[in-house]
Amino acid sequence: MMQDLHDLTEEQRAIMATARAFTDEHVRPFTAQWDRDSHFEPSLIRQLGDLGFLGMLLPTEYDGLGLDARSYLVALEEVAVADASVAVMMSVHNSLPTQMLNAFGTDAQKQRWLAPMARGELLGAFALSEPDAGSDASAVRCQARRDGDSWVVNGTKAWVTSGTHAGVVIAMIRTDSPDARKGSKGVSAFILTPDLAGFSVGKKEDKMGMRASPTVQLVFDEMRVPADRMLGAEGMGFIYAMRSLEHGRLGIAAQAIGIARAAFEAARAYANERKQFGTPIAEFQGIQFKLADMATRITAARSMLHEVAAAKDRGVPVSAEVSMCKLFASETAMWVTTQAVQVFGGYGYVKDYPVERYFRDAKVTEIYEGTSEVQRIIIGRAVSAGK
Repeated sequence: MMQDLHDLTEEQRAIMATARAFTDEHVRPFTAQWDRDSHFEPSLIRQLGDLGFLGMLLPTEYDGLGLDARSYLVALEEVAVADASVAVMMSVHNSLPTQMLNAFGTDAQKQRWLAPMARGELLGAFALSEPDAGSDASAVRCQARRDGDSWVVNGTKAWVTSGTHAGVVIAMIRTDSPDARKGSKGVSAFILTPDLAGFSVGKKEDKMGMRASPTVQLVFDEMRVPADRMLGAEGMGFIYAMRSLEHGRLGIAAQAIGIARAAFEAARAYANERKQFGTPIAEFQGIQFKLADMATRITAARSMLHEVAAAKDRGVPVSAEVSMCKLFASETAMWVTTQAVQVFGGYGYVKDYPVERYFRDAKVTEIYEGTSEVQRIIIGRAVSAGK
């Protein structure tokens, strides 16, 4: 379902082909088993790094590829078609920790962390949410107190993608006083690594979908963090996180489109094989209408995403448009996967066929990195103000 990608450059076509060849060999044959076992395959980190897929948006001086957003999104969609769990690892790494370090880090921080992250020697994670702070991310309670040349941190982060294997975690932690809260202006960003004393991985979530992507709590118990691990200015962490989530939401949109495309392609193939009343069901108008609507929504979501990504690359403010992409693509994924299950009928409801996995994987794209309700708030505020 790639007809709307006729204007890709030769380089982008090569990237897409590379992603497809890689996933055909190293991902697709194992996806169903990884899902059943909730298995994260750590060898993929270095393999994706060797391809350059973990530093696609980073400057070449840090061993990145220095590519534009569209080139990255083309690769990410292709990975998501094969396995959404692998895609979310790639998306979070490229969109949040690496971009935050590149945008707000000191020269020393960038020199120390970015090249190993681009090469796949270190996987990045992002820790904002907490057990009691989800959509209201400014309500984080994880607390740091200054002690000489260090910060001492206590608290728990929740819903951390790749938290079991991350070598670098960008975490939002309060640095204001518990007696004089500053709201979102009291949150700072820190560069954490699992070798810090007091850092531990807590509960691993048993999820409905994306089961091969580990989602965990991170627990900080009197964790001592050197002062030079603060990212950017004190009190700016929440603002940095919100800016970086624009990259993240574009990535989730691409991931959702990849899931939808996988479901569409499976439904189309099945409809041409499955016969009822002596005829392939693809010849029935009811099924053709389903396939037509699925293809149309996928094409529309991708076209919107690539247009907004190109505008962002040009420096155009696109906060509301990014939310539109994330909202429309994630709801497209949920709708398309639902229709795919219907095309398969009873077989769509069993694990012998992949569409039930696509259905499960699609749901979380409407939730993480900003729920659909939050996206509507962002869009609604922008359009009501005439922006």
